[in-house]
Amino acid sequence: MKKSNFTESQIIKILSLQEAGRSISDICREHGISQATFYNWKSKYSGMDLSQLKQLKELEKELSQYKKIVAEQTLQITVLKDVIEKKL
Repeated sequence: MKKSNFTESQIIKILSLQEAGRSISDICREHGISQATFYNWKSKYSGMDLSQLKQLKELEKELSQYKKIVAEQTLQITVLKDVIEKKL
């Protein structure tokens, strides 16, 4: 997936322009983005401020660590089950 030219804080600032009453076509033209991109951002970041975005990123990082732990534990359990079945 292509990396965005805008940081998430910049995206939130762009979305806040629309909330302040500017038209979407003007905002898109000024920042060089398509309206589809704007609406995608709006669906993902709508109603967030920077502190909520930071908290979301921390939670996503924590979730990925938990998923890694679960995957490792599942692998260990599978290996142990295979060892036990071979002994019997």
